[in-house]
Amino acid sequence: MPQTAFQSANLTSAEQEQLRALATAAAEHSYSPYSHFRVGAALLLTDGTIVTGCNVENCSYRLTSCAEQGAIARAVAEHGPSIRLRAVAVANLNHAASMPCGACRQTLTEFSDDSTLILYPGEHGEQKTTTLGELLPHAFRHEYLEPR
Repeated sequence: MPQTAFQSANLTSAEQEQLRALATAAAEHSYSPYSHFRVGAALLLTDGTIVTGCNVENCSYRLTSCAEQGAIARAVAEHGPSIRLRAVAVANLNHAASMPCGACRQTLTEFSDDSTLILYPGEHGEQKTTTLGELLPHAFRHEYLEPR
């Protein structure tokens, strides 16, 4: 049987369900009075710690913060800038497809690698699994900033 991204990340079914449940719980705290699209994210750090975040909207839409970026900011604030991600779960309370947006994919790349597992709801409510490398195959990385 071919190995899936889920299996290659060494994430148990219980860990996967826990991340999804925590992402859903975080979405309950979303501040989304404009779009009413309530999103939560749960980050599994390589040390086993789980950190959550939710989207926070602003009437100046450009200032809205995505759940994934809120969780990253919280993880860095609580655990320092050397955090590394093992997996990310995204959930919403709108029963809609919801994977990290382009900006969040790039932000997640800063703290992980292509093998980081991404769990998200699909178009028909089914639970989907992929990797960050599959979502953002040509990510801009800090190595590109190094002088040659």
